[in-house]
Amino acid sequence: MIKAMGYAAHHAFTGLKPLAFERDEAGAGEVEIEVLFCGVCHSDIHQVKNEWSNTVYPCMPGHEIVGRVTSVGHGVTRHAVGDLVGVGCMIDSCRSCAPCQAREENYCEGPNSWLATYNGPMVPRAMAPTGRNMYLADNTYGGYSTVIVVKEDFVLKIPDGLRPEIAAPILCAGVTTYSPMKHWGVKAGDHVGIIGFGGLGDMAIKLAKVMGADVTVFTTSEDKFGDARAIGARPVLESDKDALQGLANSFDFMLSTIPEKHDINPFIPLLKRDRTLVVVGALEPLAPVNNMAQAVHRKSVAGSLIGSIAETQEVLDFCAQHGIGPDIQVIAMQTINDAYRDIEKGKSRYRYVIDMASLKQEMGAAAADAMQV
Repeated sequence: MIKAMGYAAHHAFTGLKPLAFERDEAGAGEVEIEVLFCGVCHSDIHQVKNEWSNTVYPCMPGHEIVGRVTSVGHGVTRHAVGDLVGVGCMIDSCRSCAPCQAREENYCEGPNSWLATYNGPMVPRAMAPTGRNMYLADNTYGGYSTVIVVKEDFVLKIPDGLRPEIAAPILCAGVTTYSPMKHWGVKAGDHVGIIGFGGLGDMAIKLAKVMGADVTVFTTSEDKFGDARAIGARPVLESDKDALQGLANSFDFMLSTIPEKHDINPFIPLLKRDRTLVVVGALEPLAPVNNMAQAVHRKSVAGSLIGSIAETQEVLDFCAQHGIGPDIQVIAMQTINDAYRDIEKGKSRYRYVIDMASLKQEMGAAAADAMQV
């Protein structure tokens, strides 16, 4: 067993606190990874607070993980000790359903869907059909920890040219915005609208610009206008009805990155005929959609869920090739509860990334204190 430390929540109403625990050593086809950096996603906050009503406690978040391989199990060929690697939102899937066979594990139709990097199976074991292969994990602990063990084919290679702390948010925020733009065919010359300017919106703008699109970003914060212009986007206040009316029927593609329930109806009229608005930020029911606004010009509203393992590797390589990445603020593990409050208030610019050296120092200090007792 591997002795580890992480930060976890034990209830929906408490903050994250240190938790000592153990992980199994790398078995056949698995790699052990020393965690160096882990991004902080808004979904971590939703999960810790049980806002999706599916949290398993203790809840140790973290699915934007970059680290160094320290050990490999029997038969591992894709990764070697010393490699810089990443782990995103998934650490396994059923591997046999149609989506998995098509290398779209993020849409796994197996009995438990895909296995989340933290918070265990996507569907509780008791709800799965009997007689099917079940995951061994009732709960999984994520990247807010010193070490993680993952099956090698769910581990990504961090390309040269991407600093590890920059690469971390690409494993969720990057692929979550890249996947729908790829699927719906965003191309040079398209007018792309990004709704929401947080961690996902920041990456969406940068990816769309490199794809050659003309980008407009809709935000509630006028103080972000300068940041938007600096990365090549035209900023518009979501509440500016005159500006929205002037953009009617002008967008080839729109992406909503707002991480909570919101109203997309004001944006549907902005789409061109036969174009699509995709929601990636919110996983809860939204305000009802006015179908008249869709029907009169055959517009579509769709959803997209993170991205496949192949797409995640693709977007990492794409970012390295074009020299782009998220704007980040590196923080110590011990300040995570303050970071959560800042994110909820819209103060982060634009992704917090935890430096796990701070957690290892805490673990070392705790061990030293124990020896003196």
